[in-house]
Amino acid sequence: MRFSPPSTARSRIRRCLVSAALVVGLSACSGSGGSDSDGQVLRYAPQLFPVSLDVQQYPAEEAVQTTVQQALETLTVMKDGQPAPKLATSWENPDEKTWVFHLREGVKFSDGIPFTAKDVKGSVERLISLKGSLAPLLSSITAVDATDDHTVTFHTAEPLGTLPSTLSLVFIGQGDKVGDDAYWQKPIGTGPFKIDSFSPDDKVVLSRNDGYWGPKAKVETLQILDMPEIAARITALNNNEVDVLAAIPPDQVAEVSGMDGIKYGTGPSYNYYFIWFNHNNKPFDNLKVRQAMLHAIDIKGTVEDLFGDLGTVAQAPITQAVFGATQLEPYSYDPELAKRLLAEAGYPNGFSTSMQWPLEGGPNIRALAQAFISDWAKVGIKVQPLEKERATWLKDFGAMKWDLNLQTNTTGTGDADFTLNRLYTCAAKRLGYCNKELDTIMAKARASLDQNERKSLYAQAAKILWDDAVAIFPVDLKNNYAIRDNVKGFEMPVNGRPDFSQVSIE
Repeated sequence: MRFSPPSTARSRIRRCLVSAALVVGLSACSGSGGSDSDGQVLRYAPQLFPVSLDVQQYPAEEAVQTTVQQALETLTVMKDGQPAPKLATSWENPDEKTWVFHLREGVKFSDGIPFTAKDVKGSVERLISLKGSLAPLLSSITAVDATDDHTVTFHTAEPLGTLPSTLSLVFIGQGDKVGDDAYWQKPIGTGPFKIDSFSPDDKVVLSRNDGYWGPKAKVETLQILDMPEIAARITALNNNEVDVLAAIPPDQVAEVSGMDGIKYGTGPSYNYYFIWFNHNNKPFDNLKVRQAMLHAIDIKGTVEDLFGDLGTVAQAPITQAVFGATQLEPYSYDPELAKRLLAEAGYPNGFSTSMQWPLEGGPNIRALAQAFISDWAKVGIKVQPLEKERATWLKDFGAMKWDLNLQTNTTGTGDADFTLNRLYTCAAKRLGYCNKELDTIMAKARASLDQNERKSLYAQAAKILWDDAVAIFPVDLKNNYAIRDNVKGFEMPVNGRPDFSQVSIE
């Protein structure tokens, strides 16, 4: 079949303390936008600042992806839930275990070096070797061949119908340099911007790549600013120190949307909250305990109170915006049933445990944790809250040093395989959960090129995870953002990672 479409601890030394009395301090944090396109500086204040620019080490970190994608590109991009061309112009699978990608010609890295198939080969092979969070999606690749300068061939151990979608998350660097950690301090890409500097706990500065193969960036400079506190970000926006703001908490929306000279918007999202049980630890290896914890919490009431129009009660382990989503019945709020299930599981008096989450890890994350901890206490489950700095949380999360883990997550490709296969198969080894029936279903879904068949299989997989109470999925989130009214061309995509190349300031 051929596809040929149309053409760390955050000890910020120079932290800006934002208040009405300290506007001058904010001015020192960033430049100002201008009306001359040759001198425009666009300033973006995201919710999270990248911990690194090594997108292969942190392939599922939204802050890293958003920053790096301005300068590095992928073979494919997702549009309307389907893979579309980027650095690859077309692809085909001549047999069920082979994919051939044809690369765009005339493309150069921002340093003038031509882009070739060897860059794809080196980038993909390094990503696979790191065995990171994308590894389950690429594990069946047995070889990557640079057939010629503009052709790459992937060989797989089994049919892999999801490969074109997965490659939308594989950023291509310079093949002979990607193995050098120093390269990722300021990676060189083929994108519309080039990275000038990365100052941890301060900002990333990018400038227009005038040699870009596609439409040139409309601003000369893009600054991605580190402002961890939401109050600082909002004040900066109001004081014309920031041009674009994302992830405004529900309780701050009225203030932001009412500001003069500010446009506020919302849109669908792949983002959601989950609370994982560590199935390796007792008592979370017991289905009745997990079910009890779900029935003990008032998910509907909590979501309505904390998120309003920016959240809906989840009906699946993925959001309804994702390809392959289904609608399942949320667990009822029934504390008495929760108590009975605990007694049947051997915990008539409840038990004690702990729950971790990252500081500033998502909208109202602390309030969400507190609401559920309060509900659990009513049925005898005492949960110690552990709010951690993001670097510490990431380390403990990877080492499985937790009982309950609360966080936001996203389905990066917009395809259910990204979440269900990457997180919940036996090979994923992410939370101590393993179900062979689920593995069989997911293997069939990954191999299939029939979208209707894949949807059906993903629905079956989601039902298994739901019935197994593998985790708590309380809320699907919406994207929101605010921009100054002289910012033109900004769009917030469903994946939450904006492309700033066609944004301008008037």
